[in-house]
Amino acid sequence: MNKRHILVISQYFFPETFRINDMCKEWIERGYEVTVVTGIPNYPQGKFFEGYGFNKKNRENYEGINIIRLPIVPRGNSAFNLVLNYISFVISGGLWSVFSKLKPTHVFIFEVSPMTQALPGIWFAQKKKIPCFLYVQDLWPENVEIVTGIHNKKILNMIGKMVDYIYKRTTKIFTTSNSFVTAISKRGVPLEKLKFWPQYAEEFYRVIENKEVHEEKDILSFVFTGNIGNAQGLDILPKVAAEVKKLNLKKQIKFTLVGDGRYKSELISLVKMNDVDDMFTFVNKQPAEAIPEILAEHDVAVLTLANSKLFSMTIPAKLQSYMACGMPVLASVEGECDSIIKESLSGLSSSPNDVNSMITNVIQFVNLSSEELNEMSMNSKKYCEEKFNKKNLMNEMDSYFEKN
Repeated sequence: MNKRHILVISQYFFPETFRINDMCKEWIERGYEVTVVTGIPNYPQGKFFEGYGFNKKNRENYEGINIIRLPIVPRGNSAFNLVLNYISFVISGGLWSVFSKLKPTHVFIFEVSPMTQALPGIWFAQKKKIPCFLYVQDLWPENVEIVTGIHNKKILNMIGKMVDYIYKRTTKIFTTSNSFVTAISKRGVPLEKLKFWPQYAEEFYRVIENKEVHEEKDILSFVFTGNIGNAQGLDILPKVAAEVKKLNLKKQIKFTLVGDGRYKSELISLVKMNDVDDMFTFVNKQPAEAIPEILAEHDVAVLTLANSKLFSMTIPAKLQSYMACGMPVLASVEGECDSIIKESLSGLSSSPNDVNSMITNVIQFVNLSSEELNEMSMNSKKYCEEKFNKKNLMNEMDSYFEKN
């Protein structure tokens, strides 16, 4: 059989930090040829990364991966710019798909929002008559309605028709949660075409021994890492902190938030408004490889999501990263994330917006012994190794490439 050549369609790619970077490196190690069609890096800042532009680094090689960068409008900081960003990738990708001379054996579409980015991959696969795999991590049109606040039925129906067009023309659809399988099947997609394929954590997410952490001390430190946006529901933390501050707990509570995003300045204002500045530390976005060291300096990782039906169906990659690093988890989530945390005995979880229950869980963490925290840590790591094992998942993906 000829060597497999995977064409990856992903609007985001290195130096932007998404898990598709690691998947492509793994395919290279497994002997595949990999070409990635992507945009000019600009996420999440909204402006092109230094050294990149319309006439800079349009062709690049990263770890053996051939990268083709399409001209796009940067995201900027407005909804209008974001729409232009989405449309420009489709237009550039559509033109590329018409004139490209590439001869891959498979197309793999890495779908985080926007779903529109799948269109060039669909068109190319149809033109070349090759299998097309879609990896769904953001559910559309549900994501559009919740994140943008658009409730116009005509607009949502149009988006829904586009989504159905994409689903119909894929060979196999992989999803990051079981709930997504159910939701997509309700759109008329046959169940045999759908497969739950959870995200894994890259190898650099690992337990780093720090003997000071989990020892009996006067401070219990919580840490959040990642994008600070409206979807993360982080507004609950200042409210929790304000109430905890009034209590006479045996340990001080500290929150460290590592990352950037559109909601960050508003969250900082909320912290000041609740008079809990002394309980919060904000750290700018760090390289993904630095996160395990940062986590190791704290006792408990924080996972929060905004209150919505869509997010209850979501398993954010952050959870796998936390668990791979052996972190106990304080969560404000429901649905699949809540089930995983409870099933794995790796932390304490309450519903989004439920300030009182989260306070109860913070108090419970304060009262846990170092042995109990360590046990949660081990449970977290063990569950990750069993359920989100990279080698097993990539072997499974290999089998689909072989079948199709």
